[in-house]
Amino acid sequence: MKKTFAEKSFNRTFLGMVAVFGATSILFTSCNQKKDKKESETMISKEPPVAKQVLKIDDDEVMSDKRVIYLTFDDGPNRGTENLLKILHKRNVCATAFLVGEHANGSKRQKDDLESLRKDKLIELANHSHTHAHNRYTDFYQNPAMVVHDFDTAKDSLRLQNKIARTPGRNIWRLNNITSTDIKTSNEAANRLKTAGYKVIGWDLEWKPTNKMQLKDNHQVMLKKVDSIFFNDLEKTSRHLVFLTHDQYLTDADSVNELDLFIEKLQKTNRFVFRKISEYPKINEVLN
Repeated sequence: MKKTFAEKSFNRTFLGMVAVFGATSILFTSCNQKKDKKESETMISKEPPVAKQVLKIDDDEVMSDKRVIYLTFDDGPNRGTENLLKILHKRNVCATAFLVGEHANGSKRQKDDLESLRKDKLIELANHSHTHAHNRYTDFYQNPAMVVHDFDTAKDSLRLQNKIARTPGRNIWRLNNITSTDIKTSNEAANRLKTAGYKVIGWDLEWKPTNKMQLKDNHQVMLKKVDSIFFNDLEKTSRHLVFLTHDQYLTDADSVNELDLFIEKLQKTNRFVFRKISEYPKINEVLN
């Protein structure tokens, strides 16, 4: 019978327990740790939680069944951004918002949402271009110089502190140890972004929308996909999964509830920790 992800992890954990029997136990903490059930149901305090020092998840000397999930949300600020922040605060988990420069000035509401994102300790901001290619992706990537200029414009207008980027309409990776392009005609533009110093991050799992721009599957389907990716080693970096969905899919009550349940169920398994994308392995290396 095929082992489940949990059974697979149990065997590794048992061996680790034998090796460290009698030693001081290690408490893994992350930005999603909750003190008790009552506290988890309330909004977090204005002061950010102080994280305890933890061993790195990829430390070869540590036997652990923990996996790291990076929650990322594209196209903000947008309809649904406020709901996204409410979910993250309810569950006390961190995330990365990949922003579109033009959206930041689209309306007063979007300007206000940008400031909310900027001030939020649970949120990290990253670059998703200035124009989002005006949704004309083929034309956009045929001009690599224009692509770099578009990202530079977004970085300056949004006052971003890093050069972490995600390409619009493409699942592209450009780090020192990962090079991947879903549509090969975008290769030259992706390489130019890396040459310009951008650390380009794609995704391992996307929660896609219906035609009505609502989350398509329920949280149970998505949880099974998470387990499948880890069990079959389909993530770009072992034990690290980059999750993607979009702010604008969080405008209806059902979608908001499904994302909330998805995060809650992940937390309750005690098998995952949540981190911001700037903590992804090797992302802070100087590009070569």
